[in-house]
Amino acid sequence: MNKSPVLVTCGLPYTNGPCHIGHLRTYVPADFYVRFLRHCGEEVVFICGSDNHGTPVVISSEAEGISPREICERYHTHFYETFRKMEVIFDRFGMTDDPANHKRTRSIVTDLINNGYIYEKTVSQCYCPHCEMFLPDRYVEGTCPHCGEKARGDECDQGCGKHLEPGEVLDPVCKICGEKAEMREQDHFFFKLGDFNDFLKGFLPELKGTLNARNYAMGWINEGLHDWCITRTLDWGVKFPGRDDLVVYVWVDAPIGYMAFTEEWAEKTGGNWEQFWKGDAPITHFIGQDIIYHHCIFWPALLKGSGYSTPYSIVASGMVKIDDRTFSKSRGYVVWTNDDYLDLGLSPDYLRYYLLSYTSHTKELNFSWREFQARVNNELVDTLGNFIYRTVHFASKKLGGIPDIGADEEILEEIKKRTALAESAAREYEFKSSIEEMMALASFGNTYIQTNAPWKMIKEDREGAEKVIRNCLQIVKALALLFDSVIPEKAQNIWEQLGYVDKISDHNLSEVTDGFSGTKLNKPEILFEKIEDEKIAEYESTMNMRVEQAKQKENRTTTTKEEKKMISIDEFANVEMKTAKILEAEKIEGSDKLLKIQVDLGDEKRQIVSGIAKFYNPEELIGTDVIVVTNLKPAKLFGVESQGMILAAGDEASLLTPKRDVSPGTKVL
Repeated sequence: MNKSPVLVTCGLPYTNGPCHIGHLRTYVPADFYVRFLRHCGEEVVFICGSDNHGTPVVISSEAEGISPREICERYHTHFYETFRKMEVIFDRFGMTDDPANHKRTRSIVTDLINNGYIYEKTVSQCYCPHCEMFLPDRYVEGTCPHCGEKARGDECDQGCGKHLEPGEVLDPVCKICGEKAEMREQDHFFFKLGDFNDFLKGFLPELKGTLNARNYAMGWINEGLHDWCITRTLDWGVKFPGRDDLVVYVWVDAPIGYMAFTEEWAEKTGGNWEQFWKGDAPITHFIGQDIIYHHCIFWPALLKGSGYSTPYSIVASGMVKIDDRTFSKSRGYVVWTNDDYLDLGLSPDYLRYYLLSYTSHTKELNFSWREFQARVNNELVDTLGNFIYRTVHFASKKLGGIPDIGADEEILEEIKKRTALAESAAREYEFKSSIEEMMALASFGNTYIQTNAPWKMIKEDREGAEKVIRNCLQIVKALALLFDSVIPEKAQNIWEQLGYVDKISDHNLSEVTDGFSGTKLNKPEILFEKIEDEKIAEYESTMNMRVEQAKQKENRTTTTKEEKKMISIDEFANVEMKTAKILEAEKIEGSDKLLKIQVDLGDEKRQIVSGIAKFYNPEELIGTDVIVVTNLKPAKLFGVESQGMILAAGDEASLLTPKRDVSPGTKVL
């Protein structure tokens, strides 16, 4: 048992969509680990929160016409409530957009600047001429320069998984409008990650946790580290110290959230956050495999450079598949935690058991409704539930309660052995192996009660039957204490059937061999219900329908894109273009790109907003003949209505003008 408290954190869920089974791959094992340590008598602080910043939130908020904060609060509440339904209970679940994280992030960045680890540099960044804006990472899509696969602006998410700096992605396209992006220069700030190469080479071999985390990280170290651009051109996020036009990169302020949330926990409880972040108390991060780089390389370097404690262990889970298919929300291969599971009335304990027992924590987990059914029915119902119900029911109905005798030494030794093996595996993050030891104890109990057959023995040897059942009840008590970390709702139910009235979570694993304080038993209940084939067929049909809908949508999108490549003469004829003369032009307050322009179209005058302010003075435009698209739907830009579009070409917005004098309003053929 550790004498110092332990801090356990989980990777922060991003507030841009609902919870799915891929999220739970990290959070359920972390909760199991925390519960198990507490049953071993250790003090554990369990911290998490929502990740609120970055481009996707901005895109979603713009699409919905609400503020980024509003959308973050909505999904923050969603994750908080969903985790609690799944019995994943944090001591603090914060938000990275709350004041504590803004303050701590700016403090750490300032420390890094003062320590000489951050510098300013002019870089080429993707710019969309059509949208008239620099494009943050997630607004960009292109080709990975390392493996050639389709990639986001900040990461090769479809191929090699490498982090990409601004400007590295090839053939960049704006994800907002679909037009080709271009490179333009802008000032940004960089973190000297390369300066920590030697530190990380010493840090990683000593890092506890799972091998996949250390091995992946060492591979990147051996390839060589590059400095990280840690600013982005966004309004939403933590402002970079001294700059109103830049925010801190989300992968700086998100992990700092662990520290800020620990501070919030300490303020609420009177605890000491500095014992973890400035002391020797161990910090364990539970993360997904896709963010190993950020947690094993970037995060320890940030902490080291700013004078804080580094993690003790990093536990990285394997990825998730759905029916042996790559997990994909866009293709329909996804199980939503609420819509597809909890809202159907399925037990959170069933899913917790499946996630923990299916495979090793570092290996790929495949979710299949058929396999889920088999594990629930064969293991929870037939093995664990069957033994517990037979034991408690017999003791209650035939013996009137718990026999007032002790358990046999042979039984106690078996319980001790399985408990020790389960604990050892749990501490090594081998959760599947830990549960196998628990289930082996249940199987031992089943074999024991079946072999001794107390329902026959009681007819001729009541004392012998009482001894058998007393031994079985001791196994039930041990199973309740062990399985509380796996299936807490059902474990509490078992505990209460044994006559206890307090919380099982308050008890120590050392009590697995202790006797009972009384002889009373509560009414025996069937713990687990079998999942029938009809229900599984129903759940599978829901997924199949989602996959089919995704395919149809993809086909429609593909067809639309193909149709966009070529248009007919009739379609082109629908675009109405006329010559016009500029009568007035003035800048729009608050924008350095837009001009409000009045044009003469012969039979009418129109107001048009055009993004050419950087290339023309308003005065020089007056009297210029231009070409205008006149049948566009009116739109508002910066609150000013635009009733058409002035055509221009190239990077410097060269206006299209008629070669000879023509009257305003002449149709362009």
